[in-house]
Amino acid sequence: MGHHPTKKPYLELLDRPILAHTIGVFDRSVVIDAIFVIVGETDFDACRSVVIEPYGFQKVGGLVPGGETRQDSVFNGLKALPHDTDFVIVHDGVRPFVTDEIIFTCLEAAADCGAAVTAVPVKDTIKITDRDEFVVDTPDRSQLWAVQTPQVFRRDVLIEAHQHARREQIQLTDDAALVEQLGLKVKCVMGSYSNLKITTPEDLAVAKTLINNR
Repeated sequence: MGHHPTKKPYLELLDRPILAHTIGVFDRSVVIDAIFVIVGETDFDACRSVVIEPYGFQKVGGLVPGGETRQDSVFNGLKALPHDTDFVIVHDGVRPFVTDEIIFTCLEAAADCGAAVTAVPVKDTIKITDRDEFVVDTPDRSQLWAVQTPQVFRRDVLIEAHQHARREQIQLTDDAALVEQLGLKVKCVMGSYSNLKITTPEDLAVAKTLINNR
């Protein structure tokens, strides 16, 4: 058996795992009541001993086993929430640069209209191509947003969207898209270009620069 590389949430950033940085932001936020960390079943022990226990988080309500897909994992998380939950915030464990302000603004928008996502205007020109990689369209950049997390929903709205997707066998990578399938409106809230998702070695290098400049 070869040595398997450390999974991204457990990679160190400065002094602690990426996931511990991310949880810390929510743990310190006055608008957050409870945090449920969705983890692969084989990672429960590692997550507890490496990410949760060393840092004395106050609000971690539990670890929830992940599913086959991201969508299944979020659904498992939804089932773990206390019944009196009004709003649920879905966030990527590998986005440690989320701010209290972003969380609050997104929550405020969701309180207003039921569903809100954090996003930034795209900087690049986007091309849509056909199967043979020939350009078929260049959409107007001024209407394009790159979606991030947090994504915030009224709990009942998100549960209904997930149940609908399960019935119709729809699999999408984005919770807002599931809500859109119900015909409901989703508000885009300005995120931050530094709210990056750390998925590649290049991202980790950028993250180290960002954290050193804080």
